[in-house]
Amino acid sequence: MWCNKSYIPRLQYPKPHGKVGCRPSKSAKRKFKEKLKKLTSRKRTGTFIEIIKEINQVTVGWINYFGISNIKSFVATLQHWLHHRLRQLIWKRWKKVNTKYKMLRKYGIDHDDAMALANTRKGYWRISRSKTIHRAITNEKLAKWGLKNMSELYESRYLKG
Repeated sequence: MWCNKSYIPRLQYPKPHGKVGCRPSKSAKRKFKEKLKKLTSRKRTGTFIEIIKEINQVTVGWINYFGISNIKSFVATLQHWLHHRLRQLIWKRWKKVNTKYKMLRKYGIDHDDAMALANTRKGYWRISRSKTIHRAITNEKLAKWGLKNMSELYESRYLKG
C-alpha cells in the first residue's frame, strides 16, 4: 500500500480551473446524508428536541471535519432537504386530523387552510412541501427549537481557515 503525505481520508484534491482545493468524496457526502436520514426516520422514537440535538451533533462534527473544503452548495442543498425532512417528521407525529388542525391553527394558519390540509389524503413527503406547512413551520421556528443553521456553521468554519 502506498502512502501520500497530503492524503486525508474521504477528501479529494481536484484542480478546477488550475486552482488547488479539496472537497469531500461522494461516499463521505452519501454517508453523511444517510446518517441524517437515519436520525430523521419517521418511525424513530424520542422527543423532537432529542432528535434536533443529535442532528446538531452530527452536523457540527461533519462541518468541523470538512470545513476546510469547498462545500457551500452541498451544504445549502442538504440544509433544504433536512428542513423538508423535519417538516415531514413533524407532520407524521401529529397523526390525527384533530391534532393536525389544532397545531396548524396554533401556528397561525387560518381555519379553511388548516381544515383542508388536516383532512388531506396526500403522503407525508408531499405535504411537507406545501406552502401551508412552510408558513406554519418556518425555518425560524426550526431554529428556535434548536436546529443549527448548517450554512452559518460552514461559513464560520470556512472563514476561520
